[in-house]
Amino acid sequence: MSQYFDEHDTESANTRERRLFDELPSFLQQAVADCSGLAQHLNGVNLSAITNREALSKLPVLRKTALMEAQSAHPPFGGFVRPDALNGARVFMSPGPVWEPQVSGIDPWQSARALHAAGLRAGERVHNAFSYHLTPGGFILDEGATALGCTVFPAGVGNTEAQVVAMRHFSPTAFIGTPDYLKILLESASESGAPITCIKRAMVSGGALFPSLREYYENLGIVTRQCYATADLGVVAYETDHNGACLPGMIINQGLIVEIVRPGTGEPVAKGDVGELVISRLHADYPLIRFATGDMSRFIDEPSPCGRTGARIAGWLGRAGQRTKVKGMFVDPGQLDAIYAVSADIRRVRLTISRQSDETDHAQLALQIGDDDAVSTRSDEGLIEQVSNAFRASTGLSADVLIAPEALPNDGVLIHDARDYEA
Repeated sequence: MSQYFDEHDTESANTRERRLFDELPSFLQQAVADCSGLAQHLNGVNLSAITNREALSKLPVLRKTALMEAQSAHPPFGGFVRPDALNGARVFMSPGPVWEPQVSGIDPWQSARALHAAGLRAGERVHNAFSYHLTPGGFILDEGATALGCTVFPAGVGNTEAQVVAMRHFSPTAFIGTPDYLKILLESASESGAPITCIKRAMVSGGALFPSLREYYENLGIVTRQCYATADLGVVAYETDHNGACLPGMIINQGLIVEIVRPGTGEPVAKGDVGELVISRLHADYPLIRFATGDMSRFIDEPSPCGRTGARIAGWLGRAGQRTKVKGMFVDPGQLDAIYAVSADIRRVRLTISRQSDETDHAQLALQIGDDDAVSTRSDEGLIEQVSNAFRASTGLSADVLIAPEALPNDGVLIHDARDYEA
């Protein structure tokens, strides 16, 4: 049984780089011919000259705000998707909202390589607890698992008791989902008197796999690995092993050109510095060129001891902006506009995301009532209930709502991520 997914895992880095950039000029020329939005975005660029990283770094960065504006003006995809690529395909809507197509081909989000590195093989029974609703989350890993020859139960999110019942009957050997949800399922099963012991491997994403949570799973005999994926790009990078131990950082997936730039710019950072991940994906259906993810990372210079030759990043190191992932779902600052609409008395809001002792995400929404010099601390259960409902309707998540006892900082921060990613 091969340790590697295919020959591309171990091809020389120079060969991989040359192949990507040899294809790039002709790819770009065809892409702008097919996608009017991309043509407008790259208007005036000499595409035939984009033959190396230095030339690529001169192209404009595509940010989600610009993509959302284009999609709003020209629904559904703003001219960034080849029109006939939608025939026979799924489309999705992620928070923002941002619309994404399912691109053509087997394993369209390139997750099979990551699952293979995590130890999944043909014949595995997989419990997939990512959402299949609105967003592509569930499909991203589902398509890769089935491409490997696995049998997948599309559990989706929520309804924990039913998921535990399904696990006991199906006896999955592998779990796919957010890092903390497997713990919830295992604890729920144990509390009901029949622990689940069939899970031997887990691939998690959609949030941070904290060291303490990884250790919890490993102590139960569950080899747990994570991948970094986005709804737009699919699986960007994934963890690998050497001699049975998980290696630091992640290997960048095939077919992607990854840059790390100073947040808010398109300028590459110095080697080893932390910056924002900007990624180009060369797929004819949805050609994303210098797409700014808003996620922070850095390159790891040393080659991986696992034998794979792909470039390495240090994993997810936070957000360049305030758009934050909570329980596997992004919350965008723009979604908090719904809170201000509840009452004219709401002067400021601040959503704080923290980690509870049971490793789950916790959202607290503080409201400032009145101006800085006249903050009201009155109890208003009716207002709190209205805000709770508005937040849930806007984001699909719940939060503890409180009225702040003093003025909130006037610093433009709407979403504060207070989770400790080193603990």
